[in-house]
Amino acid sequence: MNSRALLNATGIGTAAQLAMIVAGHFVPFVRDNVFMLGGLAISLVAGLIYGRALKGGWLDSLIGGVIAGGVCALIGIAASVAWGDTPKEILLLGAVSSAVTGLIGGAIGKVLK
Repeated sequence: MNSRALLNATGIGTAAQLAMIVAGHFVPFVRDNVFMLGGLAISLVAGLIYGRALKGGWLDSLIGGVIAGGVCALIGIAASVAWGDTPKEILLLGAVSSAVTGLIGGAIGKVLK
């Protein structure tokens, strides 16, 4: 696993997730209509970034995509829960769902490389 690529993909994903939840905290339309699909899309892109950065094999791309997508979502959702904008029950479901989209992003990144 390429730790530098993983930190880069996770950092970019986390920054985007946090930007989205800050916007959602102040703009109800974002909170009510963008959080779920936007968060999944951000995790997919984080996985894609990791998958494109590698010279390694499929397994590495997929595992890195899972980690990047899941971790950035977990951080974003936790911040949203702390601000009271998202129910705490969404934390696990959202992180797991985002990890799956990160896996898909890692696969897409590997194919597009």
